Amino acid sequence: HMNGASMFFIAVYIHMFRGLYYGSYKAPREVLWILGVLIYLLMMATAFFGYVLPWGQMSFW
Repeated sequence: HMNGASMFFIAVYIHMFRGLYYGSYKAPREVLWILGVLIYLLMMATAFFGYVLPWGQMSFW
């Protein structure tokens, strides 16, 4: 499960950097880019809360 989540984040980072390289944030796609950033922030929040959910010793460090 951990390896799959890590590969998912790597795929998301590749997708983001590809969008930056090709200028996908420019008009007329800036709204889609903002939505993608919001989805990324939600993904990060989900990963964080999934990490601290067990309240184990690893969650505090």
